[in-house]
Amino acid sequence: MERGAEPSVRAVRVLTGLSWTALAYNILVILWGAYVRISGSGAGCGDHWPLCDGQVIPRSFTLERIVEFSHRGSSSLSGLLAIAVVVLAFVVTKRGHPARLGATWSLGLILFEGVIGGVQVLLGLTANSTDPARGFVQGLHLANTFALLGALLLTALWAGGAPRFTLRAQGWLGWGSPLAAVLMLLLGMAGAVTALGDKLFVPAPGTPLDTVKRDFGATASIIENLRVIHPALALIVCAYLVWFAARVLRERPGLLTRRWSYALYSVIGAQILIGVMNVALKAPGWMQIIHLLFACIMWLVTVMLIYSALVARPRPQPAPRAVAA
Repeated sequence: MERGAEPSVRAVRVLTGLSWTALAYNILVILWGAYVRISGSGAGCGDHWPLCDGQVIPRSFTLERIVEFSHRGSSSLSGLLAIAVVVLAFVVTKRGHPARLGATWSLGLILFEGVIGGVQVLLGLTANSTDPARGFVQGLHLANTFALLGALLLTALWAGGAPRFTLRAQGWLGWGSPLAAVLMLLLGMAGAVTALGDKLFVPAPGTPLDTVKRDFGATASIIENLRVIHPALALIVCAYLVWFAARVLRERPGLLTRRWSYALYSVIGAQILIGVMNVALKAPGWMQIIHLLFACIMWLVTVMLIYSALVARPRPQPAPRAVAA
């Protein structure tokens, strides 16, 4: 775009709509990726990447290959969407516009998603592999996925004209906001390892306490050992987020902060209920997908609350009273 030229309203709307579309589409890709893991179809294309069974289009298909090949195709489309958002952002907006930064970060994170997926396939960390490295890669995959969703969300907001935010001169929000984001990422990583353990080591009959005892038995793997971390960390993170939202409401009052604080309270309550049901039902596949969906929603609501707090005006402090002579 030429310097000084103003973008047309239609072009801005297209960029904004495409950004929101990319965000929604990537959530669907994430859920489909979870189904690939749950169904054990991760090795459907063999140990080949990015080709499937050494071919662009396989000559024969099994159910596992159809699932894995369709996931690779949907992931490729998300990459094309990201490229389109970057190109349009640079065409529509001026130099220095935050939408350019968000779009660039989104594309970079999607490319890294592909690298992580390739590493999983090439190292054989798919299907029924119980290699401890798979837990690390799975957690990294989820953290990168959350970062991608956050970047796409900010890109959509900035494309629509929302202001920048800064951590400078924000008081406690300068450290409280990054801490909220980091804790959510860690919780997501722990959840990814737990979900992997639920797939590889189907919970045996008995109470949740019996499952914990087996997870720390003499023959238990590292992935089983780590399963207990997620529910414990969830309580800590949720408690912090509730405190964070309450303090934001008190010190940065406004329509947006109130809306997203209450939304976060609601999602946390729903997610805790879903987590308890997931444990009680021995983590069936459909419940794992619902749990992941609400984890994505909880992350996006947290990002929106952080963003709303950082761009909101602080509550005016009362003037100090004059001391009587």
